[in-house]
Amino acid sequence: MPERSAHSGHHGVMPVIADAPGPDHPTAPPEPVDPARLYRDMAITRRIDTEAIALQRQGELGLWPSLLGQEAAQVGAAHALQPQDMVFPTYREHGVAWVRGIDPVELLGLFRGTTLGGWDPQQHRMNTYTLVIGAQLLHAVGYAMGIVRDGDVGTGEPGRDRAVLAFLGDGSISEGETNEAFVWAAAQDLPVVFLCQNNQWAISAPFSVQSRVPVARRADGFGFPGIRVDGNDVHAVLDATREALERARAGGGPTLVEALTYRRNPHTTSDDDGRYRSGAENDRWAARDPLALALDGMETGDGRAALLAEVEQECEQVAARLRAGCRALPEPDPAAPFDHTFAEITPELERQRAEHLAFVASLEVTP
Repeated sequence: MPERSAHSGHHGVMPVIADAPGPDHPTAPPEPVDPARLYRDMAITRRIDTEAIALQRQGELGLWPSLLGQEAAQVGAAHALQPQDMVFPTYREHGVAWVRGIDPVELLGLFRGTTLGGWDPQQHRMNTYTLVIGAQLLHAVGYAMGIVRDGDVGTGEPGRDRAVLAFLGDGSISEGETNEAFVWAAAQDLPVVFLCQNNQWAISAPFSVQSRVPVARRADGFGFPGIRVDGNDVHAVLDATREALERARAGGGPTLVEALTYRRNPHTTSDDDGRYRSGAENDRWAARDPLALALDGMETGDGRAALLAEVEQECEQVAARLRAGCRALPEPDPAAPFDHTFAEITPELERQRAEHLAFVASLEVTP
């Protein structure tokens, strides 16, 4: 296959692992994304992350999975989506959620223990977070099968053709669910793009103990394209994901995109990364900060100063709303876990719900 670049920019482009054919039914050229918009979304995403960590340290959240260093991989991928596409995240895609229009306060409920979800997946075309490693990939494949059965692939109608964007981390490639999803997506030629944020650490396990080859090269064994891009370059991720999604919508089947990046914070706020990696490694990646790289490609002078001031003001507003919104999240209804399990609750679950509510009532202190 001919070698080509996944991005024509200048920020350390990764070599392409495998090439892929273009869409069978090419669509209109995509609208360009304003670089200032990409920077703004990355900056706000980072501020959401920073504030959530502070809230956890103050005891307002039980846990928080930070995305520091992965802003470009998420914001770039999210901007490649069309409104009708569907997203299946892991539990760290706070930047994707922001771009999909989800209120950041809704991200906090799961980690505060007030909800099992947080938002309406159909409204935002983004499923709720999945904590089980790799499980969301099977959900994504199942959803993609539905798209095919609805006939919403390869019609050539830009507002009708749909695709699925499924996120995974490098740790997920060791999971059976991930490999099952890859097999089924290939066998059924499904419109799904798997986007692996290879942040190089599966909690305390480095990528080197999980695989002898890059993530993108795994796709060869399943029979679909794999592309590796610089995950700290928002434009590279945007271009690669956009091309893969266009191919999926046109009936070209699945693609695995590996965004090579780095998790600069611990796995979660309950983790101590000082026990398994060096500060020097973190410093090397901090020198390739995604936000700084995005600014490098933009104009300098008064225009940049005005942009930075405007973005900082918006970050402050989002942070203030996040702090107030977190503390105002309502206490959960004890019956909530039973309410959305099935469309119609079964007699057995009805019995369990009644037993559960009676137990909760028995705990209430009478004056």
